[in-house]
Amino acid sequence: MSEARRQDVRNIAIIAHVDHGKTTLVDALLQQTGEFKVKADEAQEAVLDSNDLERERGITILAKCTSVVYKGVTLNIVDTPGHADFGSEVERILKMVDGVLLLIDAKDGPMPQTRFVLKKSLELGLCPIVVVNKVDVPVGNPAEALNRTFDLFVNLGASDPQLDFPTVYASGRQGWATLDLKTESKDLKPLFETIVKHVPPPLAHAEEPFQMLITMLDYNDFMGRIGIGRISNGSIAKGQMATLVRPEGNVTFRVTQIQGFFGLSRREVEKAQAGDIVTIAGCAEVTVGQTFADPTNPVALPPLQVDEPTISMDFLVNDSPFVGKEGVFLTTRQLRERLEREKETNVGLRITEVANSGVFKVSGRGELHLSILIETMRREGFEMAVSRPEVIYKQENGKTMEPAEYLIVDTHKDHQGVVLESLGQRGAQMKNMQVEGDDRLRLEYVITARALIGFKNELLTKTRGTGIMHHSFHGYVPEEQKIITRLNGVMVAMEAGDTTAYALDNLQERGTLFLGAGIPVYAGMIIGEHARDNDIVVNPCKGKKLSNMRATGSDDLILLAPPRTMSLEQAIEYIGEDELVEVTPKSIRLRKKNLSADHRRARD
Repeated sequence: MSEARRQDVRNIAIIAHVDHGKTTLVDALLQQTGEFKVKADEAQEAVLDSNDLERERGITILAKCTSVVYKGVTLNIVDTPGHADFGSEVERILKMVDGVLLLIDAKDGPMPQTRFVLKKSLELGLCPIVVVNKVDVPVGNPAEALNRTFDLFVNLGASDPQLDFPTVYASGRQGWATLDLKTESKDLKPLFETIVKHVPPPLAHAEEPFQMLITMLDYNDFMGRIGIGRISNGSIAKGQMATLVRPEGNVTFRVTQIQGFFGLSRREVEKAQAGDIVTIAGCAEVTVGQTFADPTNPVALPPLQVDEPTISMDFLVNDSPFVGKEGVFLTTRQLRERLEREKETNVGLRITEVANSGVFKVSGRGELHLSILIETMRREGFEMAVSRPEVIYKQENGKTMEPAEYLIVDTHKDHQGVVLESLGQRGAQMKNMQVEGDDRLRLEYVITARALIGFKNELLTKTRGTGIMHHSFHGYVPEEQKIITRLNGVMVAMEAGDTTAYALDNLQERGTLFLGAGIPVYAGMIIGEHARDNDIVVNPCKGKKLSNMRATGSDDLILLAPPRTMSLEQAIEYIGEDELVEVTPKSIRLRKKNLSADHRRARD
């Protein structure tokens, strides 16, 4: 078969570590091609981060497609997540494209997620274009960032053509790019020219039978489920018959709508051909990884290969005394339906139901992957309880292996000792230590995923909020000894009621409180951290006994320290094996699995 290529199209993905400027660069590309027309009620920047959670956290969670036209060439651009927990999104998207833009921060250089996404693209044989971004930042060092990037290519086993990568220096926020830092530029023209020159045009065998691999899904109330992907062979027209190829039996359907990507929007087209990235509606049974094909030649394309999950958590129906006060969806059936719906589009997720217990074991690529799902569900009105994350072991040559992470910690020199001590207690192996500037250290470790659970909270506490950490999946290592990740016990409420300042004033001497006065609690709910290593049952609702005697001013002297409030991720990391996080649309509470103090005491 001869290699027929379409010269009028380039398909490219933007990959990088989280917060290295992918979405901001796409903003500039859209602006300079006239495809960024902002409405008064819409976001002015990071326009592809349309999800509420993406905007709040400043990260990309879901891959997005867009398209711009440069000198008659259509550039289909896919913005990908930078966090390794959403690696399944990256793996799928790389199947759609012929080249990648690898963004490197001029200050940070290659980071753990850079390693992760670059490894995936090199394995698929893609030749990256390296874009050193944020070169306008005064503290940046583009030459050092580029050298470290080349070293990373070598370490990952890049081929000679991949090592001979073109380099572009850019400022996504200011909207300019140059091939030489000594040459000034006012726009992104050098980047556009580099993409057109170095990204190979897509293979387009228009005479072959139609084939398209589904890499993403969408849904709307009018068209139902919609498959998104790149057409590998042939062509397809609206109203034409097509076949969904799947192991459990093929499904033939009529194509009711085809849409192409134009800037930030989609537009309906009558026909699409090999090389185009399009959406196709008309098949209600489609899921990610399946193939749309010609009914006369229903042959599937190679399926998507997605890395296995490394972390699992138990999701169960909320059975606390406060159940139903804040949420709408409370039952096992509703929880099951929602998780099954999520599994259809979130290919990195695995869901199994523990027989007749109402407990669902949900496995994903990391804590962030699962916490984003939990946060999305609570905003939809779900109430549930979730357990502490557990790593997923596997057997290799008769040995039990557990997942390990490559960790980079950036900290002030003053906190070097406590960080090294903490990581040493968790069994981490140091790989590199590097001084950055006058007062910062960059520490690189390999650490088991099990030992890493809960470390982020500890790092922020010990470095007074100045420590920064990034990590990505490293590989599997032999199982290590049990690691104690939480040294302190907790204070557990004795009875139901509202907390009082009088009771909390006495309790704050015993540890750190998680809530203030006037908060409803129930028996078995965790209200604080004990200063020692054992759990204690306390009464945070005790009121001051009234009498005829009164001391002047003594009632006004109660001063409570601000409670330690936790985000969802912090709460999930904090809890122990016998504890749960109760998640509702309005509250996040910590509790014991067994609410009865007598039953817990008898079990121990």
